Amino acid sequence: MSKIKFAIVGCGRISFKHVEALINNEEDAILVAACDILEEKAIERRDQYERAFPNTNVKIYTDYMEMLKNEDIDVVTIATESGYHAKHAIDCMNYGAHVLIEKPMALSVEDADRMIALGREKHLKICVSHQNRFNPPIQKLRRAIEEGRFGRIMNGTARILWTRDNNYYKQAPWRGTAELDGGTLMNQCIHNIDLLQWMMGSEVERIHAERETFLRDIEMEDFGAILIRFKNGSIGIIEGSAVVYPKNLEETLSIFGETGTVVIGGLAVNEIKTWQFADERDYDKEQEETEIENVYGKGHTPLYKDFIDAINNDTEPLINGEEGKKSMEIILKAYEGSPK
Repeated sequence: MSKIKFAIVGCGRISFKHVEALINNEEDAILVAACDILEEKAIERRDQYERAFPNTNVKIYTDYMEMLKNEDIDVVTIATESGYHAKHAIDCMNYGAHVLIEKPMALSVEDADRMIALGREKHLKICVSHQNRFNPPIQKLRRAIEEGRFGRIMNGTARILWTRDNNYYKQAPWRGTAELDGGTLMNQCIHNIDLLQWMMGSEVERIHAERETFLRDIEMEDFGAILIRFKNGSIGIIEGSAVVYPKNLEETLSIFGETGTVVIGGLAVNEIKTWQFADERDYDKEQEETEIENVYGKGHTPLYKDFIDAINNDTEPLINGEEGKKSMEIILKAYEGSPK
């Protein structure tokens, strides 16, 4: 089976993890093009890839439409500003490419629905980059939930206690804007919100939210809190901050059931802090790899492997468009119910 040909559109802050994932999936994928309106950023990503594979020839573009016209591409990774995700994904799918989209997949439910519908119409696959689902402790927790070890799940809590100073927002003026980004809930907290709703296993019944811009010079919130009642009766609690002093503190997911309690924490939900169940299983004592270099973790490589397998086997990736829409929709409902 020939390698799947990838291109990357948007070569900013997160793009190095996508190139790293392609390098780690070298047997099944190859990077053929990198595009950014700032050519030097695309060159950085090309150089990163070509250091690993000196005999490759990654083409550089500053116009993604020109790239789509000129290159034979199977998948486009979209890592541009959030407000452009929908347009870029739709343009790429109209050229016949599958799309792997950075979170959030869009900034409106209508755009997300358009993307999902187009993918179905053209028999193209969509993957949303919620890579933390592939963290070994998260996979272990998901197994326990699927085995029913919690009994009735009463509540779950997602806490994202980070800091982003004003320099972070000044480096890229689109950050913190309503049009292109959203606030802390949409940018920093969406990964853990995705994990919470995935574990609770139910549609949302109602949401109450509060948010505020306490310290940062941005349009949207630097702190937000969401209370969710799920249709299965469980309750979700979300606390998200970009103003923790003086640095990132933790990202923690906690699940509480009648016969089980699990807390996964660390810098990016990568360490099991509590693992207690009424029953015992052999895998309870297995040690999970917890070392990570940064808040992005190590989930991009298995995310890409899952998507590549879905394309090759014509199956659905773990985080398809419908799955990627869920956390985004929770945040949008929170924004509707908590005007600033």
